[in-house]
Amino acid sequence: MKITRRVKKILSWYESDNPGTKTNLARILMAGRLGGSGKLVILPVDQGFEHGPVRSFAPNPAAYDPHYLFQLAIDAGLSAYASVLGMIEQGADTFAGQIPLILKVNSANTLQRTKEAPDQAVHGTVDDALRLGCSAVGFTIYPASDTQFDLMEEICEIAAEAKAAGLAVVVWSYPRGGALSKEGETAIDVIAYAAHMAALLGAHIIKVKPPTAHIEQKEAKAAYEKAGVDLSTLAKRIAHVKQASFAGKRIVVFSGGEAKDTEGLLNVIRSLRDGGADGSIIGRNSFQRPRAEALALLDQVIKVYQGKA
Repeated sequence: MKITRRVKKILSWYESDNPGTKTNLARILMAGRLGGSGKLVILPVDQGFEHGPVRSFAPNPAAYDPHYLFQLAIDAGLSAYASVLGMIEQGADTFAGQIPLILKVNSANTLQRTKEAPDQAVHGTVDDALRLGCSAVGFTIYPASDTQFDLMEEICEIAAEAKAAGLAVVVWSYPRGGALSKEGETAIDVIAYAAHMAALLGAHIIKVKPPTAHIEQKEAKAAYEKAGVDLSTLAKRIAHVKQASFAGKRIVVFSGGEAKDTEGLLNVIRSLRDGGADGSIIGRNSFQRPRAEALALLDQVIKVYQGKA
């Protein structure tokens, strides 16, 4: 596997990691059509846990089949495929070595009732990731939740085990719960804080949502005004989130969010690119479309990061 100068530069930011972990991180950075550019497009499929099978797959019934999802990520030329234990087990042999895998080891579901204390159950292990040939483990934390400190302790233990085994660590950092308002879940101050927390917890790759211009915390609002931070456009807000992630020395990818029309999604992706985002992680906006439409969309997303669209 050849490694570009850009990827070597990115790997140099992870000063404490062993060669095994850096090799697996390089596999993700060198895979697919964006390989070597430092940009990533990842297909995540944990929505069956998070939202239920009908809400996730009924719009495109072919996606009930785990093999369909593996093949979609491979044929689209993506950087990695992220999913949960059962999904990856179902295609691990058929698609072995064809695309880097990220094993998402914890999940929530819509049947839980706790609004102030959203939580996630751990259902996968580092040993599972190694057994299945994965390059990384993924984990969700909920900054603001009344359970957030338990989640942070869990990821610290899993991350230490993963790194010792030579795996990379991906953290989904999704603020929610506690006293946080719904608008505050994507507020710029909260998203930047969430990304910074993930970096502090040792993540190699951080996943957050695109931030709005809303500022949730009054102390943060005063600090932004005093420092004169420009948050007027999505691209400027993305740049600020990257700045909060160790001055851009951590890989930060942004979710696609709720299903959007093609042009709406591509406009968001262009703003992510212009703000210096390291890529996108696009689930429902891709796999809920018929295969041909999904491939066409992902082709356009990749072209945006290539500077061609």
